[in-house]
This record gives sequence, structure tokens and C-alpha cells, in this order.
Amino acid sequence: MNSHDKEIEERTRLTHNNKFELLLFRLGEGPHSGERELFGINVFKVREVLVMPKITELANAHQHMMGVANIRGQIIPVIDLSAVVGCKPKNGHTILMVTEFARTVQAFAVEDVREIVRLDWDQVLPSEGTHAGALVTGIARLDPGNPDTRLAQVLDVEQVLRDVTPVTKEEINREVVGPELTLPPGTKVLVADDSHVARSVIELGLKAMGVDFIMTKTGQEAWNYLLALADQCKADGSRVKDKIAVMLTDLEMPEMDGFTLTRLIKQDARFHGIPVVIHSSLTGTTNENHVKGVGADGYVGKFSPRELAATLRKVLA
Repeated sequence: MNSHDKEIEERTRLTHNNKFELLLFRLGEGPHSGERELFGINVFKVREVLVMPKITELANAHQHMMGVANIRGQIIPVIDLSAVVGCKPKNGHTILMVTEFARTVQAFAVEDVREIVRLDWDQVLPSEGTHAGALVTGIARLDPGNPDTRLAQVLDVEQVLRDVTPVTKEEINREVVGPELTLPPGTKVLVADDSHVARSVIELGLKAMGVDFIMTKTGQEAWNYLLALADQCKADGSRVKDKIAVMLTDLEMPEMDGFTLTRLIKQDARFHGIPVVIHSSLTGTTNENHVKGVGADGYVGKFSPRELAATLRKVLA
């Protein structure tokens, strides 16, 4: 077995148990507490971690854009992640994390990298329940069972990229997404995504397609909704597939990830006939091959309303 296959096998083993690996790092002293808090990013999204290389400053760039770095012949934008969250690195930026999100490559300058921890997704609390800011999707409890557990903030990197490296936004309208998407009468699209910016883009896209939808913030919330709906359908003699036309889910979410949600839906006879489409910023050949192997009916990378519309039409055809 080659290293690529071993990587996919290891990721499959983790996700089958609702687990993931979090790379922990520090960004410097907080603006109010002066403490050097822990932050985290899913290892799946990290290409490599290296000692800070030479950075070439760009003219008229965003205030949090440090410049670009030449990493093995590829020119990669470098974001000052400490400045984005308001921290001050006492010893400067020593480490560069090169990441891939939604088929784009960028790097984040951080104060230091600590360790990689393996967690259950139910160790991560949704940000809405913690009153965290817009840049945080969840709070990870690193030491389960310990009342004094260490905490790490899981950053919403999609929001960071939207703020720091805004691209020319494609207007989301009927011309972009194509003809109205026809769902079976009385059905809706059920959506699960923990990122505020992702939910807003999905909502605009689905409205442009002319379909009704139900928005949830985690895989657990979506699963609870499906269970309640199944009980309701049992009572009135209907089927869940007559209420839900398709499940559209992110992968990385607090409490329950999209892999587990997909598997639960596919293994439960009550939800037979409901296609599952994974909508994720986890891109790259290894990740895309992995998500195609977990039973989903479709996969689309964020953020492309045109591609999302085409994928939904394909699975509903």
C-alpha cells in the first residue's frame, strides 16, 4: 500500500468513529487577558508546517496580508493570523502553516505550533453556545473528563479568508445557477453547516434556485431534526423522503461531522431514498477521494453556486 492509500485509509478509520485531528497553535497574547490561548485547525486542511520563510510584501494589500512566499516554486499568499484575531506574538511569527481550502492554497503565519491532538467531534461545542465571535466555529475540550480541561478555539478559516482575501464575488442569481430547481412536491433541502459565511452563501444559492430549505448548524442538529421528522412520519403514515428531497452537509462540524451524518442516514431504512450531497472546503485529491468513499451521492467544493446547482440537479435526476 502506498503512502496516498495509507493516508486515505487512516482518515477513513478516524471519520468512521466521528473523530478528527486538530493541529494546535498559538498566536500570541490576547488583547484583554494577556494569555497565549490555544487555537486549532483540522489537520486535513494543512498541507505542511514549516519554519517562517522569506516574505515578499505586496503593494496596497489588505492590512492583515503579510505578502507572498515562494514555497517550492509556488507563490502562496501569507496571512497574519495573529493580527486577524487581535493577538500580539511576543516572539514574532516563527511558523508558517500552508493550507488548502475550497481549492485555494494559502498560508498562515503563527507564533508557534504545539501539537496534534485526536478528538471526538462531540468534544467540540458549537460557537453559538459559547458566545464566541464570528471567527470561531467551536470550542474544543482537549482533556475529556478533566474539569480543568484545556480549551482550544477552532477558527472559521472560511470567514478569515472572506475577510482578508475577498475575491470578486459572482452574483448569485438565476442566470448563474440556471433554471429553477424542481423538487418533488412538498419537499425541502435540509442543510447542515457550522460556518456563518457558508450558510449565507448556501441560502442565497438555494433561493436563486427557487427551492425551500431548512438550515441547521451542526450534523447533530440535522440528525435530531431527521429523527423527529421520522417519528412524525410514522404517526401520519408518510415517508421522510416525501418531506426531505436532499441532505446537503458540510464535513467539519461540532458535535457530529458530515461523515457520521452521511453514514447514519445511509444506514437507516427510514431515510431510504434521500440523497446526500457533501458541500465542503476540504478539497484536494486525497480529501475528495475520501469523501466519495463514505456513501455520499455527490460532492461539491465550496463556494461555487453554479457547481452546487449542477450537483443537486444530478442527484435529483
